[in-house]
Parts: sequence; structure tokens; C-alpha cells
Amino acid sequence: MSVKSLAVPPKVGLVSLGCPKALVDSERILTKLRADGYQVSPTYDGADVVLVNTCGFLDSAKAESLEAIGEAIAENGRVIVTGCLGTEAEMIRERFPNVLAVTGPQQYEAVVGAVHEAAPPSLGPYVDLVPEQGVKLTPRHYAYVKISEGCNHRCAFCIIPSIRGDLVSRPVNAVLREAEKLVEAGAKELLVISQDTSAYGVDIRHAASPWKGREVRAHMTDLARELGTLGAWVRLHYVYPYPHVDDVIPLMAEGHILPYLDIPFQHASPAVLKAMKRPANQDKTLDRIKRWRDICPDIVLRSTFIVGFPGETEEDVDILLDWLDEARLDRVGCFKYEAVEGAAANALPGAVPEEVKEERWQRFMEKAQAISAAKLEARVGTTIDVIIDEVDEEGGATGRSKADAPEIDGRVLLRDAGHTKPGDIVRVEVEDADEYDLYGVPLA
Repeated sequence: MSVKSLAVPPKVGLVSLGCPKALVDSERILTKLRADGYQVSPTYDGADVVLVNTCGFLDSAKAESLEAIGEAIAENGRVIVTGCLGTEAEMIRERFPNVLAVTGPQQYEAVVGAVHEAAPPSLGPYVDLVPEQGVKLTPRHYAYVKISEGCNHRCAFCIIPSIRGDLVSRPVNAVLREAEKLVEAGAKELLVISQDTSAYGVDIRHAASPWKGREVRAHMTDLARELGTLGAWVRLHYVYPYPHVDDVIPLMAEGHILPYLDIPFQHASPAVLKAMKRPANQDKTLDRIKRWRDICPDIVLRSTFIVGFPGETEEDVDILLDWLDEARLDRVGCFKYEAVEGAAANALPGAVPEEVKEERWQRFMEKAQAISAAKLEARVGTTIDVIIDEVDEEGGATGRSKADAPEIDGRVLLRDAGHTKPGDIVRVEVEDADEYDLYGVPLA
């Protein structure tokens, strides 16, 4: 046996920042590197090279990415930068002249090539094989499934199309094949993500692909129906409220996919929505929400909003809060508007002072918390399904209901749950609630 065949494979460290879509990019990069014989190092000092997958959407995210790059250079010294902030390569190199390479988002071959150059692979017969479902950075029991890249919208506050390009949908059989492998590998929950899930397949004219002896269209409704046959929870994220979203609600009512819809409404004032270049008929949206709840009473609606957009008035905020009172959304997040370099909104008049943004954000969050608290209080005494995420040494456990996506929504905190393990789906009696979380006990 030669010494070469026993060579220790090079190790790669990874810092992954930003949204779940960036996390999927990191998983794809690591899957390719593992196939090339690399190992993953959990520490800086054990890595031959460190990858920093950055976010560049908001100034606060850019600052976090730059801080992460600086930390990786200080701790290791051999750093490759990729991701959304990689589109500003000149700025990164000026700030950190010692970075080995800078690549943009979705440039998988370029970043893998940079790793090869920095730490050449050492393939041999004893390297670990890559699991068929690829390398995952999430816990084994849930996984993100990215169905497309880019976006065709031109929202005034967003620079994603300039970073990631226009919509590019994956073939539907490729998505289903990946999802099937993830479920076979132990995933109990599939989280469907993209920049615009409702637009899936528009760019390829909803082209059909062969799957299990039949043709399936690249369309959100068809994809959701097929994913619902795999035996896992299916959760839809980033769904624009196009008319065909109505067709997905019966699938939720029939139990094929989770009764959960993540729709980025952003605001409710027609004037602000027009300035944002977003759909502006919120009265019609309220009617649709009512119809959705009539069809599927258990449906959970999550959304995000922006306050302090240029030109926003007190009247606009009142419209937003009144709309929220009527819509009674289950899960709500809110951001104070940040000017993003390159966004069209920067040219708009009527910048809102920071202290006014803060006051409006506080008012919004108080309203949202009150609605959330009332909705969760109504669930006390009911029995729900909960997927277990963590089990502690004291016999407690933390999980999520069908109403809760990982990292962004609430939790279900359990007592007397030491017999459970991550990935278990258990029946739980809800005993208490606060503004965001439920408390309960598994049924015998």
C-alpha cells in the first residue's frame, strides 16, 4: 500500500450566511467538494482553506459578511469568498487583499475550482463516499429544496435580480428526484424555497418532465401535489399571491401538503405598494384570505412587512395596521426599511427618519404580537402534531407544529419528552401559550 493512497484528504471550513437559498448553495458546493475527496472541518484551525458564503442584500447583512471574512482571515488566513457579496469583488479585495479568490452567487464551478487551486484534492480509494442525497447543513429530519434561481420581479427595494439574475426554474423531475432522495435519507419535512415559488416554471413554459411513468408539469400546483405523495411534511415558502395560488389550498385541506403559506405582502397601503412596485389590491387579498380559510380552516399564513419605506406617511401606517387587524395573519415579521446600494428606491423622495421608523416598527410589532398571542391562546387544550428538533438532558424537548417553519417561526416546548428523538412526529396536548410559542406534553 503506497503512502500516497493513505494521504490525508484536505479539509475545508465553511461559514454560511444569509437566507435558506444561500444555505442550499453551500450544500451544493460541499457536495461537490466531498465528491472530490475533501473533508469538512468544523473549526478554523483544522481547515486547509475556509469558504465564506456571504449575503449582500442589506447593509446590515453586508456588514455581517465583512465581519465574517475578517474573522476567517484572522483565524485561518486562507479564505475564499463566494455568495451575493461576491459581486462586489473589488470592494472585498480592497478591504481584504489577502483573500485567495472571490466568486459570485451560484458560481459553483468557479468556487470549487478556487478550492482546488488553494488546497489540491488528494483522491484515493479510501475517501468517504458522498451520500446520494448530497451533503446537508440542516438537521437530518428536515431539508430545503430549491426549485429555481433568480426572480423576474423588479421591486424597488430589492437588488436580487441584479445579483442572481432572472428566473431560472429547475426541471420538475430533477426537483422530485432530489426530494425523494432526501426523504429516503430520513427527511421528515421538505421546505420548498426560491425567490418566487409561485412563478416556478414560467421561464420554461411549465414544461412537463417524465416522472414515475407519467408527465408532470413544472408548475407550483403540480409540484406540490407530487411532493405530497412522498410521505413528508411539505412547506411552501416565498409564495407571491398569483391567482393560481388558490389551487394549492385544496391540497392543504386534503392533507397532501402542510396548511402553511408564506406570502411576502410587504405592506398594505396602495400608495406604498405602488412605490415598491408590488401588487396593490389589498382589499381583494383580504377576500382571498377569507376564501382560503373557508376551504382550509387550519391554514396558517406567515408574511413579512417593511415599515419606513420612502414616502410612507402616518396614514399609510394606519392603513397597514387596520389591514393587519382584518387579515389576522398567524406569523408575521417586520423590517425597518434599509437603503440598499443599487436599489431603485434610493432615488425616491420622502426618506423616513430612523426614529420614526423605530416608532412605526414598535407599533406594528405590538399589533402583531397581540394577534399572535390570541391565536396561540386559542390552541390551548387542543391536540396537535409536533416534529421534534431537539431533546435535552432534563427530559424536555423542543419541536415545531405544522404552523412553524424552522428558525423563523415559533416553537413548541415540551415536558416529559425524554423518550422522543429529533425527527419524531408526536401528538401533543397544548397546555399553555405566550406571544410566539406553545407549551405542552406528548400524549402517551
